[in-house]
Amino acid sequence: MRVRVLFAGLAASALLVAGGAHAQGRSDLGPALDAFVRRALDRTEAMPGLSVAVVDDRGLIHAAGFGVADVESPVPVTVDTPFYIASSTKSFTALAIAAMDRRGEVDIDAPLSSWSTGSGVPADLAATVSLSDLLSHQSGVRSDPIAMRVAFSGDWTPTELWRLTAETQPNTEADHGHFEYTNAGYNLATVLMERRWGRDWRDLVEQEVLAPLGMTRTTARIDALRAGGVVVAGGHFADGPGPARRSPLQKTDATMQSAGGLVSTASDMAIWLEAQINEGVVGGRRVFPEGLVASTHASRVVVDGRSGPYTRHGYGLGWYLGRYADDLLIHHFGGFAGSRAHVSFMPDGRLGVAVMVNEDFAAGDLADLVANYAYDFAAGMSDIDTVYDARLDALVTQRDERRARIAAAVAERRQRPRTLTLADDAYVGDYVSPALGRLTVRPTTGGLELSIGAMRAVAEAATQPDAARVELVPFQGQVIQFEVEDGRAIAATFSGYRYVRE
Repeated sequence: MRVRVLFAGLAASALLVAGGAHAQGRSDLGPALDAFVRRALDRTEAMPGLSVAVVDDRGLIHAAGFGVADVESPVPVTVDTPFYIASSTKSFTALAIAAMDRRGEVDIDAPLSSWSTGSGVPADLAATVSLSDLLSHQSGVRSDPIAMRVAFSGDWTPTELWRLTAETQPNTEADHGHFEYTNAGYNLATVLMERRWGRDWRDLVEQEVLAPLGMTRTTARIDALRAGGVVVAGGHFADGPGPARRSPLQKTDATMQSAGGLVSTASDMAIWLEAQINEGVVGGRRVFPEGLVASTHASRVVVDGRSGPYTRHGYGLGWYLGRYADDLLIHHFGGFAGSRAHVSFMPDGRLGVAVMVNEDFAAGDLADLVANYAYDFAAGMSDIDTVYDARLDALVTQRDERRARIAAAVAERRQRPRTLTLADDAYVGDYVSPALGRLTVRPTTGGLELSIGAMRAVAEAATQPDAARVELVPFQGQVIQFEVEDGRAIAATFSGYRYVRE
């Protein structure tokens, strides 16, 4: 761990020196961007911390950190502060698998049945679905129990995940060949690959991507970082007046997964973006074989959608293809329980931006706004600060509207009458689902606490008898319906799956 930290510091220093040497023509961007970010943080009064990196084909233009990593451990954010990048992880996982394909170790366009034997994936699905389908969100399958366990509850073992491949089902909302964004494709792909090649996704990404690039501060092993004294930027919510509060659902090793399981820093993300812009070349050195990185940028399925100011027309291997204004923008964003990341680059403009923030309720959109400021500044937008001050005003209005909606919803739920028909102790106990694992119900001050692995929440009144409303994932109200017999709960249904009381 000490060696990794030492090399991380050296890499960051090298990036900063190089950035000052070859950012000609864009040398004013850094001071202007820093001034905007400080103004934005003051204006929104919601974001504990933010880090940003801007690069072009010659390397780093500017990187900076602002605020604090965690309100409970208020260490200042620097360019080496790790932030959770959530679904921006998919680009790393996809590149690692594409590297194996390039060497002929796996054919990503071949059906799963041709290389993964003995899994529970139904034969008709395994015979038609490929790794490419899974990685580009056009597989037409669902694998909800695996996705839930590895990203949210953390209740899994490799043996358990292999068993759960039998829960793979056709996706009734999107047929094979049609795009529907989901974590499950990446999770299923890496479960199958681990059994076949003996490398879990963490090892795969480290060996194929992170180590070759020298991204020494990017890792899926978040528990080791914390144990080594590194303060990782935690997720927060500024859902009310006053300082942001820490999200109750923080990432651990058990919930870091192939569709969203890396932490990274501004320094490391600068390396990553330079590799994308230069298609595998960093600092003049070819890191990946020619054509490998470009192959992940090629669209494999049609997408018709938007994300804020960005249009989307395709998805490759871990990357969306779209536009910001008139420019092609290859991008992937990520968000989870109070953390958000924006990772994008313009292949024609030879410019890339990564922004990572540790609040995602009141001002999570600031990640996009900071990236857009960098792109618009580089494009020479006139009167840019007037334009962006107006956008900050709109973000503050949005913040206040969201807070008002949440406050009203909380007040309404507090007025609901109790819908559990029995005394609390009739529901207390452990319930087991073969698909989703263990649901625990325990007494707590003023009611019941329900937990599934790392997720836990105090029960609120639902709108139907013998049901409880919970927020096992913050701001996502879910209902757990109990079955009652002979004066006690005997089972519960959550997310379409039945748990039987032990």
